[in-house]
Amino acid sequence: MRVPILIMALFFLCPPCLRAQQDTVYRLSRSIQADIADFSVDYLGNIYLLTHNNQLRKLDPNGDSLGVYNAVSRFGDITYMDVTNPLKILLYYRDFATIVETDRFLNILNTIDLRGLGIFQAKAIGLAYDNNIWIFDELDARLKRIADDGTILDQTTDFRQLFDTIPDPSMITDQGGLVYLYDSLKGVYIFDHYGTLKNHSPLKAWSDFTVLDKNMVGHNDINFLKFQLGMPGILQEPLPANCQQASKIKLTQAGLYVLKKNILEIYSRR
Repeated sequence: MRVPILIMALFFLCPPCLRAQQDTVYRLSRSIQADIADFSVDYLGNIYLLTHNNQLRKLDPNGDSLGVYNAVSRFGDITYMDVTNPLKILLYYRDFATIVETDRFLNILNTIDLRGLGIFQAKAIGLAYDNNIWIFDELDARLKRIADDGTILDQTTDFRQLFDTIPDPSMITDQGGLVYLYDSLKGVYIFDHYGTLKNHSPLKAWSDFTVLDKNMVGHNDINFLKFQLGMPGILQEPLPANCQQASKIKLTQAGLYVLKKNILEIYSRR
């Protein structure tokens, strides 16, 4: 599927850093100054702050502490955190092929050693629609859904039979009945829950790729980007100056989160 590019003025993001004087859709609600290597936000507006030494803190939407994860040296560096379900947080340690599951207060509930399952190279993981876990097994070239005890519940056909070159996804997102695998060099691969390939869109080199109400959203060095299956092209809007300095940008239903060096700016919808 070849995706044409349409350049137009649009308001799908309406970030305050773009048009503070022109609209009032978003406003800067607060800033958090701390040692922040990465962050995420769940659908309730809770904020998860990861420090450079792998301490994870959970804050409520008002900035009050809800929990601290201090197992900073157990498995090395946290590669990825999935906060799709605030009651079941996934922390992935790629170097140790280990997934840690925590409760809403960041207490450890379960640990999955993927090497014990024969999965030695899993670049990406993500929470599945049924609270199990999606894993892309690079050596086996399959997308797999596993249970908390490591049981393989389902898996796709060998990708080497489907594609000329195997996808190398950096993230897996399950939303709206579809599973999205994003590879910045090859684009996004979309499957249903049965592992059937539904679409491949060459959305390459998108940063902070996410799926919001079936819209694929991200940005490059100069533009915010949005694409929806069935629509004629990619919507673009220039990236504003203060967002250009961000190391990560996350859009949610409630607002916009912009991470700069040791400061997280939080913009809320009016």
